[in-house]
Amino acid sequence: MRWNLRLHAAQQGIWKSTELRRRLLEAGLEISAGKMSALWTGTPTTIRLDDLDVICTVLDCTPADLLISEPEKVAARKPAAKAPASRAASGETTADRTAAVTPRPGRRRSAPPA
Repeated sequence: MRWNLRLHAAQQGIWKSTELRRRLLEAGLEISAGKMSALWTGTPTTIRLDDLDVICTVLDCTPADLLISEPEKVAARKPAAKAPASRAASGETTADRTAAVTPRPGRRRSAPPA
């Protein structure tokens, strides 16, 4: 996810974090200078939904406008599938790969009372 706060603030004529902080305070959200700096300069690791709601109200936008999905980063995090050649190099045989897995029987539960 990419955090897009500064662009939407600029579209509303807010160029400084102190101005956004003042407007948030007027809307009922008091943010410390440190937290405001973190929201303004980078992507927050966490944000309360209540806070996000006030930010969206002040900037006249939706959460989807502030949080931009980056599917290419998700795809880059996927582990690469092992090629069959690498299995042969490790000494693994076809029988090792096709060994049947028997599921363990689950707990037998009694029927609920009638």
